[in-house]
Amino acid sequence: MIEYISEGSSLNRRKFFKASGAMAGVAGLASLTAVPDSSAAEFSLFAARVMIANNDVILFQGDSITDAGRNREKAVLPNDQSAIGTGYAWLAGAELLVDRPKDGLKVYNRGISGNKVFQLADRWQTDCLEVKPNLLSILIGVNDIWHKLNGNYSGTVEIYEKDYHTLLERTRKALPKVKLVVCEPFVLRCGAVTEKWFPEFDLYRAAAKNVAKAFQARFVPFQSMFDEAIKYAPPAHWAADGVHPTPAGASLMAHNWLKVVNGK
Repeated sequence: MIEYISEGSSLNRRKFFKASGAMAGVAGLASLTAVPDSSAAEFSLFAARVMIANNDVILFQGDSITDAGRNREKAVLPNDQSAIGTGYAWLAGAELLVDRPKDGLKVYNRGISGNKVFQLADRWQTDCLEVKPNLLSILIGVNDIWHKLNGNYSGTVEIYEKDYHTLLERTRKALPKVKLVVCEPFVLRCGAVTEKWFPEFDLYRAAAKNVAKAFQARFVPFQSMFDEAIKYAPPAHWAADGVHPTPAGASLMAHNWLKVVNGK
């Protein structure tokens, strides 16, 4: 493994990487996955508890980061690797299925590349409500700003937060017992991500956290996680274009998602 930090910091590096070594083995990835101990207190907005019960239906929703090349034709199949893709959703789902093989869990992924919040709403009946998840995890927001910067969208952070709030209101009305996980939008300063993203991008992160608080959703602080990770390897190691995670980045996301959902 390439050394990115000084030998004097090797103990910190090993501590950082050690946390998810078991998961990396399951995923068939290098052991570049971990959780930053220093931010453990941020991993839940309320008392820690395991969110997933036996026989739960778990649905991942979002954009290309969640999509991760999934096979749309197999979308209705639970626990199918090609239907869930190759990203963090599959790695997290696979770990759950390894840890709880007799618990009847069903994992689905309906992320679609390029989506913004209003596009989730356009397909929500089919791709969420009819799936009837017990646990719904959403990662959305990077396209809401990226497409705006590219001149292909005229939305604002206010529209993002309002649309997100409306989407979860609709979800709770149709599925009053659904358990919600809101994932923090994130970027790394490399590739397509330049200083022109800031400070506006940070407002999208704050908006997602506001939505999580409003609906008492478990919040996954992906940006905080990657901010810690770049102390141990450069940004491109985790997301080569600054937006889409590498295998190492996806494994890190999956590990931290599981910590939040499992109340650790």
